[in-house]
Amino acid sequence: MGEINLDDFRKMDEGQGFYDFKNHFDKNDAIEHGVNSKVINEISDKKNEPDWMRQRRLKSLEIFEKTPNPTWGPDLSELNIKNITTYVKPKTDKKSNWDALPEEIKDTFDKLGIPKAEQESFAGVGAQYDSEEVYHSIKSYLSDQGVIYTDFDDAVKNHEDIVKKYFQKSIPPTLHKYAALHGALWSGGSLIYVPKGVNVDIPLQSYYRLNAPGAGQFEHTMIIAEEGSYVHFIEGCSAPRYNVINLHAGSVEIFVGKDAHVKFSTIENWSRNMYNLNTKRAIVEENGKVEWVSGSFGSKVSMLYPTSVLKGEGAKSEYTGITFAGSGQYIDNGCSAIHLAANTFSTALTKSITTGTGKSMTRTLVQMGPYSDGSKSTIDCENLMLDESATSDTIPVLDIRNSNVDCGHEAKIGSIDESQIFYLMSRGIEENEARAMIVRGFAEPVSRQLPVEYAVEMNRLIDAELEGANG
Repeated sequence: MGEINLDDFRKMDEGQGFYDFKNHFDKNDAIEHGVNSKVINEISDKKNEPDWMRQRRLKSLEIFEKTPNPTWGPDLSELNIKNITTYVKPKTDKKSNWDALPEEIKDTFDKLGIPKAEQESFAGVGAQYDSEEVYHSIKSYLSDQGVIYTDFDDAVKNHEDIVKKYFQKSIPPTLHKYAALHGALWSGGSLIYVPKGVNVDIPLQSYYRLNAPGAGQFEHTMIIAEEGSYVHFIEGCSAPRYNVINLHAGSVEIFVGKDAHVKFSTIENWSRNMYNLNTKRAIVEENGKVEWVSGSFGSKVSMLYPTSVLKGEGAKSEYTGITFAGSGQYIDNGCSAIHLAANTFSTALTKSITTGTGKSMTRTLVQMGPYSDGSKSTIDCENLMLDESATSDTIPVLDIRNSNVDCGHEAKIGSIDESQIFYLMSRGIEENEARAMIVRGFAEPVSRQLPVEYAVEMNRLIDAELEGANG
């Protein structure tokens, strides 16, 4: 990522942080508030979609309207979809040449470091602004091997057979209310298709920027890794802060073939007016592997639980994630592993940091199905509270339907050891920096899983959150 001055973060809680810069928003670019069949048909018309996709949208709308909000977790009563602008088209078509973008959009992504990331670290880059992708590129040596990396709207038109085969197969609209809402309103996102035996040796990256006030973003990411292939996909997300509610209800569907390996990394830094109701789900075939690496920062409310469905014998999943909840935030995150086949294996390391009046809830689910003989799962939840007023809870669910499995869960909740602070201060380190060093050390198992640019970025976000907490 581009160079970031920590001073830019110091007033994050007042909405003046690095990510809080915003561009002019023209309401003429937007569809009316809310969601109904008229809105759905207008979106589908604008995209010139095939009829089968329009019908999927309308069916998802029916399910959304009939499905209540979850009765557990954060209170979602303040979120009223009738007040959300559900589609905002940027004033540009998609470009493959960075310099061809409008100056204000290019300037936004320049500040976020996207061009530099493309040049230095990634095999392909996508950038979405509000509801549509505005830029996409992929290295020619990968496309020559049959790798597809394109925006999802383009995929519906030019790779219709792939999209039609997999769309909503991992995340059906019946999964929950906001999966249905996503199915009705999706716009933007990426398709990544890796043919059999192809190794994408450098990560691909997409970045999602929500600029419009009171808007929703509903990008759809689909990753298909055929037998024996490998890909690492990274997504970054951010938005400026407004005094109205914004909504993020994206979707990530991953399909891991036999002996394939997919790594999916996310660093989210949403504004404090955001409801982040994202859904991520992977289906893993025989001896395949999915890795989730997640850093969740910002947002007023977050509900996110990446799920691995271990469908084939020998399938594996690993989850490593961290959340940070400050005053006024309710971060309800975790992960799930569903073991459907024999000799499957899952691990999860979840970490949460809470400060001020922040609230963190970690939910983990492990389900061992009747055919999961010889399967193993290990869950480790660690929670660090920096203030007496912070709240942190862990809710594990172990659903065991087979007696020949090994399943364990461990949870630890605590505060910073003051003797460690004293030791560091005795060596000439100021108290605030001593605390930051300990917190960064707590987060290290997550940061070491990321490319160096994102590891540095995550540590800067932690420093920024601590700056805000310390005033």
